[in-house]
Amino acid sequence: MASYDYDLIVIGGGAAGLTASGIAANLGAKTLMIERHRLGGDCTWTGCVPSKTLLKAAKVAHEMRTASKYGLVDVEPTVDLKKVMAHVHQIREDVYDEADAPEIYEDMGITVRHGAARFTDEHTITIEGGDGPSAVTGRLFIIAAGASGWVPPVPGLDPGDGSGVPYVTNDTLFEMEQLPEHLAIVGGGPIGTEMSQAFRWLGSRVTVIDGTNHILQNDDPDLAAMLQSYLEEQGVEYAFGANADRVSLDGGTIRIEAGERVIEADALLMATGRRANLDGLGLDEAGVEYTPRGITVDDHCKTNQSHIYAVGDVTGRYQFTHMSEHMAKVAATNAVLKLPSKIDTKHVPWVTYTEPELAHVGATQKHLDEAGTNYDVYRFPYDRVDRAITDGETVGMIKVFAKSLTGTILGATVLGARAGELICEYAVAMKGGVSLREIADTIHPYPTYGLGARRAADQWYARKQSKTVTRFVQTLFGYRGEVQDVDPDRIV
Repeated sequence: MASYDYDLIVIGGGAAGLTASGIAANLGAKTLMIERHRLGGDCTWTGCVPSKTLLKAAKVAHEMRTASKYGLVDVEPTVDLKKVMAHVHQIREDVYDEADAPEIYEDMGITVRHGAARFTDEHTITIEGGDGPSAVTGRLFIIAAGASGWVPPVPGLDPGDGSGVPYVTNDTLFEMEQLPEHLAIVGGGPIGTEMSQAFRWLGSRVTVIDGTNHILQNDDPDLAAMLQSYLEEQGVEYAFGANADRVSLDGGTIRIEAGERVIEADALLMATGRRANLDGLGLDEAGVEYTPRGITVDDHCKTNQSHIYAVGDVTGRYQFTHMSEHMAKVAATNAVLKLPSKIDTKHVPWVTYTEPELAHVGATQKHLDEAGTNYDVYRFPYDRVDRAITDGETVGMIKVFAKSLTGTILGATVLGARAGELICEYAVAMKGGVSLREIADTIHPYPTYGLGARRAADQWYARKQSKTVTRFVQTLFGYRGEVQDVDPDRIV
């Protein structure tokens, strides 16, 4: 066996890199983790943590304005975005200190290096920046280089030299200090949708521009439409069916030409997706195959080079922190232990953290229809969930796609308060083969949002009711009640 400096080299210190490094070190592999910026990656610094912190601040502002719904007095909050962002920054630092600081991983025996890693051959990388030798070798590699905000080439946008229209992406959004009077957002996906509500509730006028006809194209269209209607009621404006064709500056005003419309704003957020960080990795030198979307991997997270794995956003397969961690576990298990492990592609949950939240796991209704799968839809509205009523959070719906005969769950989608927590129950149920019958038979505490999952499962039992069975029971026991008509759309 050739002699290498490290058993495993992990390129990237975000959610995937941290997970992979920790697992490998715990299994006894001499591990090096390299990060060009600060450990924590997108989730800690520009994604999950700051966006959810900002959403929480916005929700507090909204609840102050609407306190009368709880019998209190409405108060118009004074929003100082600089102070709000200072709070966001502090939360980022708190998370970093608690979970991402280099000392935590060095205590595990992991060598942490800062700098840009680049392959020079299949087993060697150079590290630009930081201390220590610039060239190191590894027996195994896991590439976890992440992704960055991608902006299409819209004429007039600042190319990076200050000569065009300024804009922010989610990578720079949380450095804003002045609350815009009117924020234009290009992109109606999860980032654009979350930030549209956050800035609207903070007090900005918000217009979302998208080339499709509704928000959140990958979610259930019925529930996405419900969420869109709610956001419109909150004051979010939409310009659908048109892309941002050109932007320009008129004094301090940003003009966005979108089809036949011209939208004027004083700040612009480009929420147009993310692209894998491939540049500078030296993938060609390592002989690793990739496409513009990301590094090509199989379901074991292995590249075409048997000793090199890739995980998380850099693969372009999933853009979720939880899937980055899942892929890292799969890759580390395969690489270090040589035990066959595969990505779980059937039970991938995702959540858009608006209020109400929109969550999903498993097959979508569209995919089931395209596959010709036989299934039934079981619904339960949030305005019949007692906890939602007490909290004043009655906007929403639970939809479960399941086999009629067995109650086997094929997929679930939830719009409503705590939907992200509620979808966890369905993820566990699907992973463990728990049916709607078993959920319905499981005691859930009252009053909880989780009880909504049981009430939705009750609908499976209700569908089993038939006049024939009822009349047989009446004949057998001499009962005299009225035989009810069976209505598949009836909510019990």
